[in-house]
Amino acid sequence: MTAASADGASTARITAMSAGLAADGPGRPEPMLLYLVKQVELAIRSHLDDLLRPIGLTPLQYTALTVLERHPDLSSAQLARNSFVTAQSMADMITALEERGLIERHRDKADRRRLVVALTGAGQGVLDRYRDRVNTLEEHMLAGLTKAQVSSLRRSLHACHANLSGRPGSLSRGQPRASQDFSCRQNKLTRGGGRGRVAGRFGCGSCCYGSADRTQTPRPSQTGESGRVPLGSV
Repeated sequence: MTAASADGASTARITAMSAGLAADGPGRPEPMLLYLVKQVELAIRSHLDDLLRPIGLTPLQYTALTVLERHPDLSSAQLARNSFVTAQSMADMITALEERGLIERHRDKADRRRLVVALTGAGQGVLDRYRDRVNTLEEHMLAGLTKAQVSSLRRSLHACHANLSGRPGSLSRGQPRASQDFSCRQNKLTRGGGRGRVAGRFGCGSCCYGSADRTQTPRPSQTGESGRVPLGSV
């Protein structure tokens, strides 16, 4: 099956699922937003699978590369938190990407005891080759929406993320707070506080899939325990 036919098959499956929901008839409650968001996530993953299969990358591997593009010299633990994988899975991913020459490990110049991960020229080349294709996928997802609607959707998703990630004032008393993570907001890195399983499992939206403006590259602070930075969800 060609990439085009696979993409068409994915779209057909998604369309059929949506049609099935719409066919439930009047009087039935609409699906929860949690369900719809998950549906969009799975659709994005399906399209990215088709897009990246020819070069043998998974969407999660691609996400890790985009995180490193935005925030070079991360520890394995930092990269895992912001690439939606466990520490063990990230260890395997780093080995695979390093063997392909897409990333490399070296000692942190600011702290020689700290081993960090960075993109290689080959890794940057992959992102550069696929940037327009991933942007085209996003445009396809947003087809039919006005600029105002896209802006409203972006604000709404940021608000939902803030509510779930435990930013100050976003959760009720007694609920878990996100652990100390950096998040990209207006090209600046800010810290959250507390602890919680939700922490670091969602990205800032700028790192994810290489769609960010690359004119500025914020770096994690040198203060604190080691500095943690964000990323993104497929």
